[in-house]
Parts: sequence; C-alpha cells; structure tokens
Amino acid sequence: MSNYKAVKIEKGSQGWGGPLIIKPTEKKNKIASVTGGGIHPLAQYIADLTGAQAVDAFSTGVPDEEMAVVIVDCGGTARCGVYPKKGVYTINLNAVGAVGPLAQYIKEEIYVSDVKENNVTLYEGEVSDEEPSAVTQEVKPSSNENNGPEQKGLVGVIAKIGKAVGGVVNKFFAAGRDAIDTTIRNILPFMAFVSMLLGIISASGIGDVIAKAISPLAGSLPGMIVLSIICAIPFLSPVLGPGAVIAQVVGVLVGAEIAKGSIPPTYALPALFAIDAQVGADFVPVGLSLGEAEPSTVEIGVPAMLFSRLITGPIAVIIAYFCSFGLY
Repeated sequence: MSNYKAVKIEKGSQGWGGPLIIKPTEKKNKIASVTGGGIHPLAQYIADLTGAQAVDAFSTGVPDEEMAVVIVDCGGTARCGVYPKKGVYTINLNAVGAVGPLAQYIKEEIYVSDVKENNVTLYEGEVSDEEPSAVTQEVKPSSNENNGPEQKGLVGVIAKIGKAVGGVVNKFFAAGRDAIDTTIRNILPFMAFVSMLLGIISASGIGDVIAKAISPLAGSLPGMIVLSIICAIPFLSPVLGPGAVIAQVVGVLVGAEIAKGSIPPTYALPALFAIDAQVGADFVPVGLSLGEAEPSTVEIGVPAMLFSRLITGPIAVIIAYFCSFGLY
C-alpha cells in the first residue's frame, strides 16, 4: 500500500482552471518539471508534500504514464496544451488560460495556471480513482450510416457530388475559422506585447544601451558568429527561447541600426540567423515527447540538440553571409 498523500492545487490570483486534486500512485509517481532550469521549486514542494519524486523532465525522459502532474512555464504557445491533450494533469507557472494552438484541449479539470506554493495544500478528502484521459478525435459514422438506403442512378451521382463538395467546403471553412481564431487569440496579443515592450525599451533609453552593445557584434561577421554562440549556449538558450521575445526585440534594434547606417545592410540576413540560434531550444523535450520518443532518447536527445546549436548556429550565420551577396 502506498504512502502517497493528495494535494489540492488551486489557481493563482491571475490564474485559470482547476482546482486539481493530485494523488500519486505506484505507477504515476513523478512530479515532472518542464521549465528548462532544473527542478522548479514548486515541483519539489509538491513532491515533498505528496511523497512523490520530482524529476527534471526537460533533460530526463519521463513516460507520460508515470507523470502524476507536469509543471510548465508556457506563455501561451504549445507546451500548455501538449500535456492536457495527452491526459496529463498540467500546472502552468504563468497566468495563462485556454490559449494557443492546442486551446481546445485545455480544460479546467486537467489544467491550472499561475500557481504558487501557497496555492498548494494537503487534501484530506476522498480522491477519485478516475484519471484524466487523452482527448481523442470524435469518430464520425461513415457516409452510408443513418442515411437510409444508398441512392442509385443519376440522383445518386448528384448526391455523392454534393456530399463531396460539401465536405471540401466544410474543411476549408473550419480551417479558415481556426486560422482567424489563432490570429486573434495568439498572434495579435503577442504583437501587442512586443510592441509595448519595444516602446518601453525605446522610451527608457535601454534600447540605446542595447544597440550600442550589439552594434559591434552585429556589424561584422566574426561579431555575429560570437552573437550566435552566445544565444546558443546550452544553459542560456532554453531561457532565451520562450516566445521568441528576445529575438524579436534584438531583431528590431538591429533593424533600426541598419536603417541608421550603423550596420551595413548586407549583414541583415546573417544577423537574423545570429539572433535566432536559440529559437525552439525550450521546446526540444516537448517535441520529442510529441514524437513519442523513448525516455532514454529524450535524455540523450535534449543535450545533443542544445549542444548542436553551438555548431549549426555559427554555420548558419556564415552561409547566410555568403548568400547575402548581391541582395542589396
């Protein structure tokens, strides 16, 4: 008989979802931390309360069926919806609701956000044995079900053509609706956030300081190679990666310096690759998990991918530099 204890996890003051009642079992006994910075203190706190084991799932592969709960620090992109889609209780450290490309899988009974240690308490009540299940697509009946006998002749041909055309139109309509919904819920808010951040940086004078610091690096090929190496440092790239905010801000500042004439236009393309060396570094373990990689593959693949950026980043800058000849 296990000695695991149950905890009640509630949303923070700005959070969404929950409350979740989590009680580890002999099989689901891992508190997985996917935050890119080792085991997060909240994960360790929950592990200490429940008696489960806290694991850095960013660098160590953990099978989904062994996760009692997973902790992420997603700003509203894919990570906050990946684990709810797979039926894993999810805690988001950020105050993010049902947003992102996987928003349809983020439900209050499996997801909670803006969680702090004071939002986690021991739970003494009865705990249901029912576990969350992965969200699956609804299986639709075949075209001949519930439609009566199949029509033959000219009428049947016309009916089949009508169904086929209707199916195509419905798919395009659904795709357009999803595209508009994604734009409104994710892209536009991110653009507004970056615009606000750039405004603050420009008005406070921090932009000039950053521009002066990066101009020597972005104004020469060796400097951009150094910049790409800095962005791709394995312990730094997962921190710079979320939301691509750093790349957006630095990219705008570099563009402003190019417009001023401080940096030659020929360096625009290699500069793009230099500041993007860290993009996606925070998503590597999640991507491997989506690909149903074995835990040993995740454990080896994550550091391999991160260290490979130290090689591919500078190479991409050099290739972009030579490809930019004749563009301006």
